[in-house]
Amino acid sequence: MANVRLRNIRKNYGKVEVIKGVDIDINDGEFVVFVGPSGCGKSTLLRMIAGLEDITDGTLEIDGTCVNDLEPSKRGIAMVFQSYAIFPHMTVRENVAFGLTIKKASKAEKEKKVAEAARILQMENLLDRRPSELSGGQRQRVAIGRAIVRDPKVFLFDEPLSNLDAALRMDMRMEIGKLHQDLGASMIYVTHDQVEAMTLADKIVVLKDGQVMQTGAPMELYHEPANLFVAGFLGAPSMNFMDVTVNAVNDTTVAVSNPSLDRIEVPHKGRPFTVGQTATLGVRPQYLQPAGDGAGKLHGKVILTERLGSETVIEVVLADGSKIIAALAEDSIQSPGTAANFDFDPNRAHIFPETR
Repeated sequence: MANVRLRNIRKNYGKVEVIKGVDIDINDGEFVVFVGPSGCGKSTLLRMIAGLEDITDGTLEIDGTCVNDLEPSKRGIAMVFQSYAIFPHMTVRENVAFGLTIKKASKAEKEKKVAEAARILQMENLLDRRPSELSGGQRQRVAIGRAIVRDPKVFLFDEPLSNLDAALRMDMRMEIGKLHQDLGASMIYVTHDQVEAMTLADKIVVLKDGQVMQTGAPMELYHEPANLFVAGFLGAPSMNFMDVTVNAVNDTTVAVSNPSLDRIEVPHKGRPFTVGQTATLGVRPQYLQPAGDGAGKLHGKVILTERLGSETVIEVVLADGSKIIAALAEDSIQSPGTAANFDFDPNRAHIFPETR
């Protein structure tokens, strides 16, 4: 296994810069997820690590060796793509062993490594089938098995679950998590799905427009987002944002209010604020709790109620016309058009000096 170091990595297509000076440290055995919206550069960054895209500037090290100019086959990596890319005329056994066949490995070595990969992925009973006889999840297991037999220093996954339905995605996500535990391998995983990122990663790298917005453990990013983008991207439903006016500032808190929000004091966590400025208050839907008539800190009107079984999601319109979401654990009955009053702990809210 190996450490991976990216230092000031840049990628240009002509005059267009798509990766803009990225620095990332991936430690030996870590599961790191690159996450962000479409076009943020996450797949391009992964392909640069794999050697499928040239690096315009910066240094990429794998296991302490600069690999900027090394061919993909010499980098000690194995990549699993969004498309399964398995050969339809070969059996599962032949597909998994394909890389070893190209390397002219002995029959004994191939049999041993294929058997071990099949055991890890629980597909011993599939080895003599052809891809047409497999489900989508089973085909993706074959692609992962082909990577395992190469015994790479680093596994790279490029949105491997995107072609699967919701139930299969959850199953495969759990299998990939178990695979990481079993192998203890360094893994880099690209996805646009923040649920995959939160559940799989030891470390998340949030990307936007070719730049790193924040890096850290999943719950660190969830509870302490560095900026509005990270706050809004991680979490489902997304964090509520409200425009507020700064009423007062002291050493640790900032007092804010708006026509729908009673004055509250929120920890500013060292961010700069001035009295009278407009800022953005963020509150996660799960932190809003119903209050009695006229009570609570936040006031609006219910416009939609969705009962999802495990929770009830309520959409509320505020006095300025903006909308927020409350995710309530109980089966709360609130009819459209009725007043909605909510309480929340100001210490669990976030305040950002920038506006949306």
